[in-house]
Amino acid sequence: MKIAWKFIMRIPSNSIIVVDRDLPMTRGIGSRQTSRVRATKIALEQAKKFAKGGILASDSFFPFDDSVKLSAKYGIGAIIEQGDSINDKESIKAANEAEIPMVFTHRRAFWH
Repeated sequence: MKIAWKFIMRIPSNSIIVVDRDLPMTRGIGSRQTSRVRATKIALEQAKKFAKGGILASDSFFPFDDSVKLSAKYGIGAIIEQGDSINDKESIKAANEAEIPMVFTHRRAFWH
């Protein structure tokens, strides 16, 4: 998760990345999207089979639980993100239901 967080800080804003569960490398990148769920979908589609068990990192918070639910469908193993959204409870609930560990950094990683 630390590597995923370092990687996401190097991608232009509004980004989601999927990092391989075994190797320190990205498997999917969805960046510069106006929709966080769209960025998530792009990253997961690029990662394909490597999404299963992988680490999903977001450069900011999830404003809704839709990205977490989509991540669960692809078998993501863990999520790291900023947190501090007014809807964190919904994202936490979705992660708990999918048994996906989710870590909040309480720090934005995006840049323009």
